[in-house]
Amino acid sequence: MPFVLLYLVVEIVAVVALGSWIGALPTLLVLLAGSVLGLWLARREGLRAAQALAEAARNRRVATSETTDGMLVAVGGLLLFVPGLVTDVLGLLLVLPPTRALVRRRLVASTERRHPGLRTARIRSEGQVIDAEVVDVRPGAGTEPPRRPGGPMVIEGTVVDER
Repeated sequence: MPFVLLYLVVEIVAVVALGSWIGALPTLLVLLAGSVLGLWLARREGLRAAQALAEAARNRRVATSETTDGMLVAVGGLLLFVPGLVTDVLGLLLVLPPTRALVRRRLVASTERRHPGLRTARIRSEGQVIDAEVVDVRPGAGTEPPRRPGGPMVIEGTVVDER
C-alpha cells in the first residue's frame, strides 16, 4: 500500500511540475505522444529481441543477453502501459537499445556481486558443451564417487555427438 501511495505522489508531482512549466495541453500531448511512441518502440524492440533469441537458439549458443533484453523490453512495455509521466520515462529508457544495454550490464554485475556462486553463462568460444553433475567428494559429504579397487577415481558418462 505505501508503494502505491508513493507512486501516485511521484506521478502527480511530475505531471504538475511539467504542466506548470509547459502548460496543460502540451503536458497532455507529451503524455499521449510518450505512450504511443513508447508502445510502438516496445513492439519493435520486442520483435527484435524475439528474433535475436531465435537466432541464438538456431546457432545453439547461450542466449543470456537476448533473454535479458527480452525481459527488459517486456518490463519497459509494462511501464509504458501504466499511466504516468515517470513510468513512461522509465519504460522508454528500458525500451531504447543504448540505455537497455547499460541497464543489462548493471543488472548482470549486480546479480553476480550479490550471488558470488551464481555466474552467468558467458561462453565465448564454439567449444563442446558437456552436461555434467558435480559430486562433493569431501569426507563426510555423503556421496563418494565410484572407484576401482586400488585405482583412481572413475568418471562414468556417455558422450553424445549432436552434430
